[in-house]
Amino acid sequence: MTNKAAKIYIAGHNGMVGSAIWRNLEAKGYSNLVGASSKEVDLCNQQAVNDFIATTKPEIIIDAAAKVGGILANNDFPYQFLMENMQIQNNLIDAAHRTNVSKFIFLGSSCIYPKLAPQPLKEDYLLTDSLEPTNEWYALAKISGVKLCQAIRNQFQKDFVSLMPTNLYGTHDNFDLKSSHVLPAMIRKFHEAKHNQNAAVVLWGSGTPMREFLFVDDMAAAVVFALENKLPDYLYNVGTGEDLTIKDLATTIQKIVGHTGEIVWDDSKPDGTPRKLMDVSKMHALGWKHQVQLEEGIQKTYNWFLENIDNFKQIDYK
Repeated sequence: MTNKAAKIYIAGHNGMVGSAIWRNLEAKGYSNLVGASSKEVDLCNQQAVNDFIATTKPEIIIDAAAKVGGILANNDFPYQFLMENMQIQNNLIDAAHRTNVSKFIFLGSSCIYPKLAPQPLKEDYLLTDSLEPTNEWYALAKISGVKLCQAIRNQFQKDFVSLMPTNLYGTHDNFDLKSSHVLPAMIRKFHEAKHNQNAAVVLWGSGTPMREFLFVDDMAAAVVFALENKLPDYLYNVGTGEDLTIKDLATTIQKIVGHTGEIVWDDSKPDGTPRKLMDVSKMHALGWKHQVQLEEGIQKTYNWFLENIDNFKQIDYK
């Protein structure tokens, strides 16, 4: 069991995942948590990261920091998605290695796996085929992070482990329509349409791709599980092992939000990967399993959205 007084640095602690990890650790009695905003420490700046780690001397680092976004953002800013994510993780991993941090937990994404890999996605499928073009820049950065942690684990026998979450959603999510992922974007679109005489909601693609979604508090629990246990392998999938079509997701969100208008599918827009279901048997075998079911998680997320609606820009009720 990890010492509750151990100094734990959560990179990206203000983000959806990082803040959920912070809440989980705090609730379990961890009393020495460290965070720094992007204004305080620019994680893309190696010297700034080195100075921060040397000064704070964390015993454990959780890397929940990343430049993230949906299909549109990945497509429009490929250089930033590849370069900035590599800079962030390289700086943190190298600083952790050189200061002999006892444990490093790296968070990636299910998009590291090949576009047409067999389903469900096993950890062994990494680098067996080509990536999904709509997010390959982000995926390549995350793959390099996984391999760096594996290299340190193999060469120096250090406890560096990578967790690959499926699609995450939840409280503190990003609801900006230009950069958000599919689930929070749908929540906002249905909510705004509901307040606009239940106007029709236009959604990207055909609605046929299958997707898996994990509530962020479950992801946080998986990270804490990895923190409190020495995991025997270098790479683990984290998800529910269950998926549904984007059309079914849309009707579920529509029902929870209370929108009664039409849903229009714009099939001129890309669908992305046809299916992306995680094989989570390795984590299940160790004793971790998700707790929050999809409808409950969406309801919690929508409640949080309503409580924080004044903070979201560009919501225009006509």
